[in-house]
Amino acid sequence: MLSKKLLLVTLIICMVVALPVSEATMTCDTVYDGLQPCLNYVLYGGSVPTDCCNGIESLLASATTTADRQSACSCVKSLTSYASDEQLGRAASIPGQCGASVPFEISPNVDCSKVQEWKGALVIT
Repeated sequence: MLSKKLLLVTLIICMVVALPVSEATMTCDTVYDGLQPCLNYVLYGGSVPTDCCNGIESLLASATTTADRQSACSCVKSLTSYASDEQLGRAASIPGQCGASVPFEISPNVDCSKVQEWKGALVIT
């Protein structure tokens, strides 16, 4: 009986130790591919293409963990360092025009480490 308890305790400890650490599966290549249809709008203005909105919605649906969301935020943040103020303004307007909830600021100053999951949405705490 003691050996069964010991085996069970050992098994439980191994399961706890082997729990996967949450790592981002969202790569910048994935983010860039999803946002590529938005590029002409950001650079030159006009109207936001439907493919741009579809790309954002797909990225939001794919970012299933906090690590994914933080990774996506970091990728977007890295893109903003190359944009003019006018381009940043257009980029920041896209989620609203698409009806998408991306509650982190599209800005070179956003702190992506504060992006977390809350009730299926992205939030900054």
